[in-house]
Amino acid sequence: MGFIETGYKGKNDWWMYLLGVFLVFCGTQLGSIPLGIVAFIKSEGNLSVLQEAANDNFMKMGINSNLFLFLMIFTFMVGLLSLFITVKYIHKKQFKWIVTSRNQIDWKRVSFGFFSWGLVASFLILVGIYFEPELYVWNFKPIPFFTLVFVSVIFLPFQTSTEELLFRGYFMQALGLLAKNRWFPLVMTSVVFGLLHMANPEIEKIGNLALVFYIGTGMFFGITTLMDEGTELALGLHASNNIVAAFLVTTDWSVFQTDALFVDKTEPSLSFLTFLPVFILYPLMLCWFSNKYQWRNWKEKLFGKIEKPLFIDDNEIA
Repeated sequence: MGFIETGYKGKNDWWMYLLGVFLVFCGTQLGSIPLGIVAFIKSEGNLSVLQEAANDNFMKMGINSNLFLFLMIFTFMVGLLSLFITVKYIHKKQFKWIVTSRNQIDWKRVSFGFFSWGLVASFLILVGIYFEPELYVWNFKPIPFFTLVFVSVIFLPFQTSTEELLFRGYFMQALGLLAKNRWFPLVMTSVVFGLLHMANPEIEKIGNLALVFYIGTGMFFGITTLMDEGTELALGLHASNNIVAAFLVTTDWSVFQTDALFVDKTEPSLSFLTFLPVFILYPLMLCWFSNKYQWRNWKEKLFGKIEKPLFIDDNEIA
């Protein structure tokens, strides 16, 4: 049984998905309360200062960057808990069904995705620093940096896993069951994933063309999920991407402003490097994964029809 077809297990009434989206949204809003409280305290109750910070950058209020990162991740942790409750108690599914079509979650795949992209991303960043050192400032501060590493490694995977399991898991299966094909959920989850990043400061600084990177990244994760019949590789890739971004290089204008090793002092602009991952690195990674995991039938797995399995074991339903 393929990954999208696994979505037929459990209950799939349309209103359950609407309720599920509502609950996850409410969960993230509930999870944002601690950040709101800290921001309110830092603003000394001045609502105009609080509103200005919300429109610009909360850390300009003096919130510690590691504390801010954790509080931001906490919103996703509550969102992930809401997704778990939705899947288990509303859809009556086992949570692993939105993770993989395999009998068990393949943690080796998660690790391989994590370390493969981590090595590639780290190498490219360090090469850039080596050839253009004048563009970067060494920013190593032992206590803040190692605190950042701890927060990133332990907690950032909650943020990335929430996004992956919501888009490449829950939504991918829901749209696949609705459209009865594979290309529609791939395209829709990628586009919506990209558009939700419009609030990132990078978009304001660089322009809407930067959405090509986010939509392309969503497409990369989606293709990986469909070809591998599970989200494990995508979970590792996404976690690795954000962790490397968090503690290697930071800027004054990106969504991640951390106590990273280096500060990139360049002005934001569109360049070849903006699109390098989408048009070169991601295809190369897909070829690598395809060779390692013996992916076959690309046309069927990316564009094929979805049919309800003739037999579903009701005893497996949570």
